[in-house]
Amino acid sequence: MARFFRDSTSSSRSSSDLAAGADASASAATTAASSRTPPLPSPFPDLGVPLSAAELRATAYEVLVAASRATGAKPLTYITQSAASAASAAAPAPSLSSSIHRSLASTAAASSSKVKKALGLRRSSASSSSKRRGARRPATVAELVRVQLGVTEQADARIRRALLRIAAGQLGKHAESLVLPLEFLQQFKASDFLDPHEYEAWQLRYLKLLEAGLLFHPLVPLKKSDISALRLRQVIHGAYDKPVETEKNSKLLVELCSAARALAGRSLIETFDECHWADGFPLNLHIYQMLIEACFDSEDGAVVDEIDEVVEMLTKTWPILGINQMFHNLCFAWALFNHFVMSGQADIELLSGAGIQLTEVVKDAKTTKDPDYCDVLISTINSIMGWTEKRLLAYHETFSASNIDSMQGIVSIGVSTAKILAEDISHEYHRKRKQETDVVVHSKIETYIRSSLRTAFAQKMEEADSKRSSRHPVPVLSILAKAIGDLATKEKTVYSPILKKWHPLATSVAVATLHSCFGNEIKQFIAGLTDLTPDAAQVLKAADKLEKDLVNIAVEDSVNIDDDGKLLIREMLPYEAENVMANLVKAWVKERVDRLKGWIDKNLQHETWNPKANGENFAPSSMKMMQIIDDTLQAFFQFPLTMHSTLHSDLATGLDRNIQYYVSKSKAGCGTQSTLIPQLPHLTRCDVGSKLFMKKEKPQVLMKRGSQVGSTTSGASVIPELCVRINTLYHVQTELESLEKKIKTYFRNVESIDRSTDELNIHFKLSQSACQEGIRQLCETFAYKVIYNDLSHVLLDSLYAGDTASNRVEPLLRELDPILRMVSGILHNGVRNRVITSLMKGSFDGFLLVLLAGGPTRAFTLQDSQMIENDFRALRSLYIANGRGLPEELVDKASSEVKNILPLLRTDTGTLIERFKQAISESCGSTAKSGFPMPPVPAHWSPSNPNTILRVLCYRNDEAATKFLKKAYNLPKKL
Repeated sequence: MARFFRDSTSSSRSSSDLAAGADASASAATTAASSRTPPLPSPFPDLGVPLSAAELRATAYEVLVAASRATGAKPLTYITQSAASAASAAAPAPSLSSSIHRSLASTAAASSSKVKKALGLRRSSASSSSKRRGARRPATVAELVRVQLGVTEQADARIRRALLRIAAGQLGKHAESLVLPLEFLQQFKASDFLDPHEYEAWQLRYLKLLEAGLLFHPLVPLKKSDISALRLRQVIHGAYDKPVETEKNSKLLVELCSAARALAGRSLIETFDECHWADGFPLNLHIYQMLIEACFDSEDGAVVDEIDEVVEMLTKTWPILGINQMFHNLCFAWALFNHFVMSGQADIELLSGAGIQLTEVVKDAKTTKDPDYCDVLISTINSIMGWTEKRLLAYHETFSASNIDSMQGIVSIGVSTAKILAEDISHEYHRKRKQETDVVVHSKIETYIRSSLRTAFAQKMEEADSKRSSRHPVPVLSILAKAIGDLATKEKTVYSPILKKWHPLATSVAVATLHSCFGNEIKQFIAGLTDLTPDAAQVLKAADKLEKDLVNIAVEDSVNIDDDGKLLIREMLPYEAENVMANLVKAWVKERVDRLKGWIDKNLQHETWNPKANGENFAPSSMKMMQIIDDTLQAFFQFPLTMHSTLHSDLATGLDRNIQYYVSKSKAGCGTQSTLIPQLPHLTRCDVGSKLFMKKEKPQVLMKRGSQVGSTTSGASVIPELCVRINTLYHVQTELESLEKKIKTYFRNVESIDRSTDELNIHFKLSQSACQEGIRQLCETFAYKVIYNDLSHVLLDSLYAGDTASNRVEPLLRELDPILRMVSGILHNGVRNRVITSLMKGSFDGFLLVLLAGGPTRAFTLQDSQMIENDFRALRSLYIANGRGLPEELVDKASSEVKNILPLLRTDTGTLIERFKQAISESCGSTAKSGFPMPPVPAHWSPSNPNTILRVLCYRNDEAATKFLKKAYNLPKKL
């Protein structure tokens, strides 16, 4: 045993000498092979005995040489194709049931390899084969096999000499009747080797083979009490410590042969003269796998053109190794696949051949319950599947444009292995589960797709994060959504066409997986959103687009497929990105609208309404408010929404109400018609013949509401303020028109808007109406404040008071002129005439108020009517201003009420009394004897109105008028 372990390295080295170092071709092949991709680990169980690959290869060649000839036949070196056929006929191999190897017997006239044809492999030219090997083309198939297995000519000659000695001593025996390690131990002498260490290595190899084949892995299981086994183990372990003497009378050799032959002679069935030393599982497979390597070029791994003849030779070893067609099919499939791997996945023909060969394995798996076969089948299939799945579970990493051609073959291998494992390859598996093949295949393809795309998705996430820069801080999820869309397109055009061969909904599975992966990210993103920023909107928009693209791909993919396609589409739970955006925009709109309202409240509290606040003579707050609104709209339309029109309605309504609120606050506190127009005094009659004013008597005048009698001087500064307020509302109104045009432009830049609808017709109706009404009210307020407040001292207090001739209209005109100049300088052109028109109407109304409700201090004679008419014409001329003022037709319209009343002032009293009686009778019916009813004050003064006529009589400085009023109404002369 000590020698065994001490010389294990030497044994390996010496056995390796058998596989290398003799001729240049073998050396070149070894060098070339070393540069290729390493092979896959063997799928067969470990032997438990340290037999190296070189030792197994040497053993395989010895078995092949011995099996390829009957004892006493010609040396293997001289076997030709015809001789091989003859040898096959003399010792027929088991029937070759495989469709690939059914006609392995070849003839010299065969033009192409049947095996290659069945596997879809092309035949190489002789010149290219020789060029590949870098040496002359072997003269015989036997020489080819020797070269492929790396056996030197010296080693081959030594083996053949030993076989001749064996044949001479055991004439007529077949190779399967011999325990070859024992025979070679007896035949090889130290003199056959140049190096004594090499001789010891050969002896150790035979001892290890006997231990592996008869003790570790015998065909017939050993009993613990088996004496032969115990004796053999002792002999072998003793031989490990010192070289075996090979003389015939050597006690150790005699004991070794006796024990070995006793164990090798055991059989499962009664046989005649057979020895079983190499047909135990898995030793037989390890040896046969070395023989299978002869089918492949030692330099580039391609299947040799002489494959038919090589396989024919290999079949002769089957009786010795206990190999049958099923084991051969499995080993050959493994070898084809392994050489494809070793080619760096470049030789697609080998991959295709492995796939075809696996179809034979699938057939075999259905027909056998052999536990050894099932064990090695599962081990081999798991090994192949492990390699394929490592690549198919991340096929986006594995396959690109340069090697996409190999994907279909690898998927085919993966599917075949899955189908094999799903078949009844063991009783245990059969009891546990049996699946339909289609279900197994679909499940496997789905596993490949989902795993690969999850891996690709993770890589895209890392790439998206790395692409984001400080200069262009695009949200990572936006970049990722674009990348996933591209990935889905690539999947659809590159990978799915291959995978659809096994799964009709491969594309749908892929996009459903991507949808789920991105869904996990977007849901986390949405859960963390509190408000809608431009980045958040960009991400949600990208997510919405990606989802629609993925769903469309899935729908297209499942058009002709019923339930399964719908299930995958239902698996794609909506991101709800658009709804999330809508809800966030609604919240954003509400927050902006509420914030603007608060801003309006705060800023209007401090607004001075000073024309000097800016060069435009309107409130700075209005400009700032409109800028805020414009910024809000710009921000809104930057959101990548598909529902701008719907959500804009909410925003426009909120902004509209805010502007309306601003307008109402702007005019608040300025006064109204009811608070500014003075109350009408009670009616009195004139005290004819008396002086209206005594020296120290204070005149009684119209009572202004909410104020004391007399002029107001503190209101002079109200005029500029009111002008600024009017300008402000006009500015807001014009800005609203501009804003509506901007909104239409914003809408035109939104792709989702339907131009045929009414979505573009956005109007701020509440605000427009509020501005119109506000300007009207402020114009009236301005007019009433000027006429009844600022100019009260020259109108209500003094015009025609006491003596008509002494208190004419000139003072009023003098004070109106600078006011008109001030107003013209402050007001915007668009509202100037409207304000002056209101002032003009107010002055005409005030003029009539003095004539019809001026109080007891006013009394007019018929002669005064001419002066009054002249004063009225002067007041009209002020507003016409010789064509530089208001249009004359506008002045005429505003002064029509005064024009209609003035003729009453020049009508005699009797006529007035008769006209009054007729008017009161028409309006109130027949009068009673007790007097006339008091007619109500009309909304507008009219020459036919009884109240208007009555008032003219009250201010008529005439005895007849006084008597009538005394009799009809008993009016006092003083208040």
